[in-house]
Amino acid sequence: MLRLTRAQVREVDKRAIERYHIPGIVLMENAARAVADRTWQMYGRPDHSVLILCGGGNNGGDGLAVARHLHNRGAQVRLALSIDPSRYQEDALINWNIVREMGIPVDSLEDARQMAVSREIDLIVDGLFGTGLTKPPRAPFEQYVQFVEAAGVPVIAIDLPSGLDCDTGELLGACIRATHTVTFVAEKAGFANLRASQYTGEIIVADIGCPRELIDEVIHDFP
Repeated sequence: MLRLTRAQVREVDKRAIERYHIPGIVLMENAARAVADRTWQMYGRPDHSVLILCGGGNNGGDGLAVARHLHNRGAQVRLALSIDPSRYQEDALINWNIVREMGIPVDSLEDARQMAVSREIDLIVDGLFGTGLTKPPRAPFEQYVQFVEAAGVPVIAIDLPSGLDCDTGELLGACIRATHTVTFVAEKAGFANLRASQYTGEIIVADIGCPRELIDEVIHDFP
């Protein structure tokens, strides 16, 4: 089974953009559509309330783009951001500007927690941290983990559950426990760790448009 390390994932993205001339926003859009498609296939209903947790990096940008697609399909989408949105940059900023103009509601951490624990949410999408996380997330991340657990609803992780180390599959402190993980290009190296399966749930590998030749090159150059 093909599994990629953190370094390989970064190199795939880098070469896709620089060598194959695929804009980063295209990769983000393909990733978000793959997550939205799978999410809708498994749990989609126009009256469902979906809470999407978004961090500050590309994983958060993916989450913002997922919000757009689920909103357009009729879901009652709400966002909870772990950063001040003024800090978004590049592709994530593009998606933030879009969802802001669309009027998708943004909740504070406390409001999101209250909705989750009072069972007002039907589904949670985790877009807080991606493959770049290498150390325990700072507060208030544990509060997100706690209310996601308390919500008792399905959880879709974008690429990998927030708090899981991409390479080792070990927990970097607290960790989101997902029902399903929609991961991009290939499984991540850490998914081979049996402990990781307790947090990834079912893994779905999504194609985001990276050329097959590119993936072969990276595996050859970064064994």
